[in-house]
Amino acid sequence: MSDPVSPSATARVAALVLAAGAGSRMGHRPKCLLEIDGQALIRRQVHAVWQAGVVSVVVVLGHHADRIAPLLKDVPVQLVHHPAPDQGQVSSLHLGLRALTESADAVVVLLADQPLVNDQDIRDLLAAYATRPPGTAFVRPVVDGLPGNPVVFSSAVALALLAGGPDMGGAQWQAQHPAAVFRWATSNSHYRLDVDTMDDVAMLAARTGVRLVWPADLAKE
Repeated sequence: MSDPVSPSATARVAALVLAAGAGSRMGHRPKCLLEIDGQALIRRQVHAVWQAGVVSVVVVLGHHADRIAPLLKDVPVQLVHHPAPDQGQVSSLHLGLRALTESADAVVVLLADQPLVNDQDIRDLLAAYATRPPGTAFVRPVVDGLPGNPVVFSSAVALALLAGGPDMGGAQWQAQHPAAVFRWATSNSHYRLDVDTMDDVAMLAARTGVRLVWPADLAKE
């Protein structure tokens, strides 16, 4: 992977979707299989990043891989299976980064449990990356002073994460290189909304009217 020559250059962006979690706070059900209007979140996210203009998509699976993978069999993605997903999200990040195409200039990293992030949100984030201040290489949306997701960073940052050891994730890199981080202020609450518990699902419905439901085989009384 090669770094963009300037902040204004049009970057070839690859997408990495992290979906290896156990969903322990959801009754050990995979959050990315929650559905909006009959479509699983994982499919919505993959379609969104393709529509936003990425050049490749890698999805990291771990727990529930056998249940999630069939939903993506007709979608142009590379599935990477984490053999030890309990090692945590940083290990999933590293596994996904190693699988990404070397032709990408930058990587957008998405969490699989953000129900409202759509293709326009990703386009806006990539536009912020393309126009980021000189000297910065990592863009994170900030909503009302609070950090959001997805994030996007240069291939040089991706290589630094891989070289930094098993505990070097995005948070650690940002802490070590604060001047290289562009904290992009936005009022778009989509970047802050995720669902970790059924209370979060209920709150999402109350706040936005968006109702998430489980597929029939995962629904519980």
